[in-house]
Amino acid sequence: IGAGDGGRDLVRSMHGDPMRAWDPVAFLDDDPLKRHFRFQGVTVQGGSDDLESVAEKLGVTSVVIAMPSISSSVIRRINDAAIHAGLDVKVLPGVNDILGNVTIEQVRDIEPADLLGRHQISTDLDAIADYLRDKTVLVTGAGGSIGSELCRQIRRFAPARLAMLDRDESALHALALSMDGRADLESPDMVLADIRDRDRMLEVFTSVQPDVVFHAAALKHVNMLEHQPGEAFKTNVLGTQNVLDAAVAAHVSRFVNISTDKAASPENALGYSKRLAEGLTAGVGHSAEGTYLSVRFGNVLGTRGSVLTTFQAQIDRGGPITVTHPDVTRFFMTVGEAVQLVIQAAAIGRDGEALVLDMGEPVKIDDVARQMIQQSRRSIEIVYTGLKPGEKLHEVLFASAEADERPFHSLVSHVDVPPTTKGITETIAAAPDALNAMREACDTLTAPAGE
Repeated sequence: IGAGDGGRDLVRSMHGDPMRAWDPVAFLDDDPLKRHFRFQGVTVQGGSDDLESVAEKLGVTSVVIAMPSISSSVIRRINDAAIHAGLDVKVLPGVNDILGNVTIEQVRDIEPADLLGRHQISTDLDAIADYLRDKTVLVTGAGGSIGSELCRQIRRFAPARLAMLDRDESALHALALSMDGRADLESPDMVLADIRDRDRMLEVFTSVQPDVVFHAAALKHVNMLEHQPGEAFKTNVLGTQNVLDAAVAAHVSRFVNISTDKAASPENALGYSKRLAEGLTAGVGHSAEGTYLSVRFGNVLGTRGSVLTTFQAQIDRGGPITVTHPDVTRFFMTVGEAVQLVIQAAAIGRDGEALVLDMGEPVKIDDVARQMIQQSRRSIEIVYTGLKPGEKLHEVLFASAEADERPFHSLVSHVDVPPTTKGITETIAAAPDALNAMREACDTLTAPAGE
């Protein structure tokens, strides 16, 4: 499906395969100007709505969606029609994951991220290259899903040095293998450290002297942190303060704090702690040299512990899939898309801001579960367990006092963040109930004057 560049490259590759594993018999394309198009003997037989009838007429068993720039909504529509017709469905990777011409080696099964991600992202490569090329960059939480993708994408812009910090030695080992194909853990760029250790942070920053910092180290699991809020405070708030203090001492020119949609109108320990971390970053941004900002986004597909990982494991076990509520919704973006926007946002952000990434429309988790069950072609039960403490039915990207303003990029909003003072964190640290203390602190933070 798709008679554009991707489809033509794919037909050429199929015909050039000595094994002839694929036999292309028809194109389908919704562009009326291509209705009589022919390429290497393969003709356009109709549009995507004609899939079932054309497949039956030609004895087709498989369909390949050969449009790398296609949106997830169109993939879902075509996928549903193909499954209804009893066809095996394949897809090409997204446009951001393809280098050069399309080949048959790139054809793969549809993944959940194809059905939920595929946001079209325009980036200003010159602006990004200007602040990353020949600079020393430090990524905290480098072994995590977001941090490791940050490292992979940052490397493309040729920094002078990329220092990767994590407290998990196994995560650093895996990152080194994925980056270089070998585990060079003796490299000074592999930094084993815990952001809770203030002295160690000062030592690392003094040694590395980073120009740019991406702070991705955090605890992130809502349900676990709701029962152990003190740990959220120690890592996400005090740990962030340690990293900020070290960055100021090292005269960092650009600091990017990775935040979450749960920091907007927070209602759980994770949200409170990340909201306070945004405020700490904003406070430093108003007083220190350099640019200090936060980037806020929703659920990232394919990260460790994500809902897709959980659902797939439940399907593999034969079910049931557990969903909290039939109507619960979340924002989704693939890790590659989210990090691409984070790097872009860092080029345009201003001191004290939180930049909010456009995550598209929220998706019903129940629909995700049913889509994954459909893809598995198995009979799997869905069980509704009810919302747990701290969980929202619907997430938001903006607090009630925050305006959605996009002065520089169509997918990046800029909101002002009221600062969190060290006095607030000291009060929370001394409180016997960390969850309640963080909640009260967030309640006292009001929008800046004039908002």
